[in-house]
Formats: sequence, C-alpha cells, structure tokens
Amino acid sequence: MLVLPSELTHRQATACLQMLLQGMRVHRESGVVVDASAMAVFDSSALAVLLECRREALSVGKTFAVQGLPAALRGMAGLYGVGTLLTPVS
Repeated sequence: MLVLPSELTHRQATACLQMLLQGMRVHRESGVVVDASAMAVFDSSALAVLLECRREALSVGKTFAVQGLPAALRGMAGLYGVGTLLTPVS
C-alpha cells in the first residue's frame, strides 16, 4: 500500500508523485492501493497526483483504488467529474 502525506498541495505534488510512482515500480502486486486517510491539507493538485498514479497503474495492467479519501477531496473529485475514477477500496 502506498501512503499519501498529511499535506498535498501544489507545492508538494511533484515530489509526492515521484515518490508514489517509485513505490508502484517496486510493488509486484496486481493492484495498487493508495491510502489517503492521513490527508488533512490538500488542493486540486492532490487529485492530479491520484489521477496520474491511476493512469500509470492502469498502463502497466494493475488495478487502482484509494482508501480513506477525505470527504472534502471526494466532493472535489465529484465537482471536477472524476469521482468515479478514484475507486474506493471495498
């Protein structure tokens, strides 16, 4: 499982994305799960990071899911029309 930091804004987005992509490369599981439950401070850049991780996971044939997506970020994803792309862990 990959874990997002407590703060993910435009300032941290590039470094966070690089960290997540590196983590995806070393994980051999057929699915990628990102834990977003620690996130307390975020902006739309957090969605961009998650969507890029999803794109990368799908491009190598892995599934992608998000665990603990904060309600405010889930709402933001819905407003931008990408809520269905961030599948919650079932």
